[in-house]
Amino acid sequence: MLVLINSCVGTGTSGLFGTGVSVAVDPRSIGTQIDDTIMQKSLSTRLTLEDKKYFLSVKTKVLDGRIFITGKVDNPEEKLKITKIAWETVGVRSVRNDIKIKEEFDFKQTAKDLLITSQLRTALILNKETKSRNYQIDTYKKRVYIYGIAETKDELELVIDEANSILDVEKVIASILLMDDLRIQKN
Repeated sequence: MLVLINSCVGTGTSGLFGTGVSVAVDPRSIGTQIDDTIMQKSLSTRLTLEDKKYFLSVKTKVLDGRIFITGKVDNPEEKLKITKIAWETVGVRSVRNDIKIKEEFDFKQTAKDLLITSQLRTALILNKETKSRNYQIDTYKKRVYIYGIAETKDELELVIDEANSILDVEKVIASILLMDDLRIQKN
């Protein structure tokens, strides 16, 4: 006799609707997760409809109604246009636009940035005191951008310290929310 046990809550790293944060460990309520996912999908769709190149060149993350944007665009006007589109998203509480203006491709710099991101991701995975899946990491010209949710102030500080300890990191820009600061938390 074979018994199959199936869970009602997602436990994979793709999370609810592929958001990158697992539903089972995400500190946000299910309702907030769904609202954020709808906002993120809506924003991504509107950006792609505005210009197909944004599908690959612009990344968005929505946490508790706060929109974080990273990527590269050709000129400052595009950056402003993307900020405007983000603010027009229903339910938005704030927008942080960390988009950079494209420059000539530099393989050496891109390789360094990728190495920094990989080192930080690995450090967070190996550290038992951090929930690595709760963080999105982007690195651009040795500047590390971290977006996510920390369960405690100690975890927040640990994540920032890990980033600052990596060789060649010039600056850490952390947009990390504390679980206690979320509007609605998981029970």
